[in-house]
Amino acid sequence: MEAFLISTGIVALAEMGDKTQLLSLVLAARFKRPWPIVWGILVATLLNHALAGAAGAWIMATVGPNVMRWVLGISFIAMALWMLIPDKLDDENALPKRQMGVFLATTWAFFLAEMGDKTQIATVALGAQYEPLIAVVLGTTFGMMLANAPVVFFGDALTRRVPIKTVHIVAALIFAVLGVLALLGIGSLTG
Repeated sequence: MEAFLISTGIVALAEMGDKTQLLSLVLAARFKRPWPIVWGILVATLLNHALAGAAGAWIMATVGPNVMRWVLGISFIAMALWMLIPDKLDDENALPKRQMGVFLATTWAFFLAEMGDKTQIATVALGAQYEPLIAVVLGTTFGMMLANAPVVFFGDALTRRVPIKTVHIVAALIFAVLGVLALLGIGSLTG
């Protein structure tokens, strides 16, 4: 129980203001379908944190912090540019017709966004320190859900009042700042 509670608390706190929390808001704004988004976040987090416990430490040791800093910096800047490209999902009539489309898009985007994230690295460290690993993975996943599910529901309500273009511009600016900070080596390496 200790592994679960400590893992939940650490990840819930680490996730506040994190890029994946921003991604939750963007997904809510884009799809306006909170439940498939929440389920996608859950599945992506379970998969990602399970893999982090097994392989995360090896990846970081292999590529090193300098390479990871550049990969993250360039990725954030690329995400900022992508946020500025309008697509059919910005049009109210172009929402996915099937719920599976929203779920799969969320699962994929969230899984990738968690790669190298501070909560993923925290999961690696917690997995090394506490047993059983399943309690750590379930705890870190619960922490992610505590931090992100409310954002999905709040984000849906917010985008009814705020134009999607405004959400995209703000998100692009935040991703650009994160990218520049990562490239300059300011702040934590992983987010």
